[in-house]
Amino acid sequence: MRNIALVLEYAGTNFFGWQRQAQRRTVQEEIEKQLEHILQEKITLTGAGRTDSGVHARGQVANFFTTSSIPASKIQYALNGLLPEDIAVTDVQEVPTEFHSRYDAILRNYSYTIAKSPTALQRTFCWEFFFPLDLVSMNLASSMLIGEKDFSSFCKSEAEVENKICTIFKAEWSENEKFLRLEICGNRFLHGMVRAIVGTLVDVGRKVITPEQFTTIISIRDRTRASQSAPARGLCLERVEYPVTIQSTGDEI
Repeated sequence: MRNIALVLEYAGTNFFGWQRQAQRRTVQEEIEKQLEHILQEKITLTGAGRTDSGVHARGQVANFFTTSSIPASKIQYALNGLLPEDIAVTDVQEVPTEFHSRYDAILRNYSYTIAKSPTALQRTFCWEFFFPLDLVSMNLASSMLIGEKDFSSFCKSEAEVENKICTIFKAEWSENEKFLRLEICGNRFLHGMVRAIVGTLVDVGRKVITPEQFTTIISIRDRTRASQSAPARGLCLERVEYPVTIQSTGDEI
């Protein structure tokens, strides 16, 4: 039995998220369907992160087991020939049998993009928000996310996990002429967490919430005290990191 890992890029606009769902188009199902066609066996694909409906990925990692002897490079070539245009496989490699794309991940890196003016080309990959935002206050509030904390205030109420503690290593906004961009890195993220954080930080930037009030929102552990979630289209899973880098000819897992 071989363990095969994929690095995936996808535009989430027309997907109901990563995880397989009945009667709905998902990234997992699309890839599994083509893998089963190529390998002629039942495939179960495990992803490093279960991105929500409309969320994109530039560096999603997933793995599956197969009895097939088809080389990894040929699997990649065949997949890219069969998958729809909103999914691309940027790397495929054989990994140790004990490798698990979700449980072995130690860092997940996300970005969130806000457009400061109308954009036709980037509209499906950002939140168009035209009100002035105070980036200094937003970065001050963002710095309060750093560390190991209970993030219940930014977790969807229907989330199945009981453990709401995550460790955030980086949360920083940058700006250019057209866009604002949040880079946030943590060991794990709760269901809807990044979008809830962004929505609340935007209210900090609008001066609806002060940085001090943002700190209180974190500590109070109540989702109703945070702001509405930012739109899914601005969020992207950029990169997943593991304790030992597995070398490849393209991206690294």
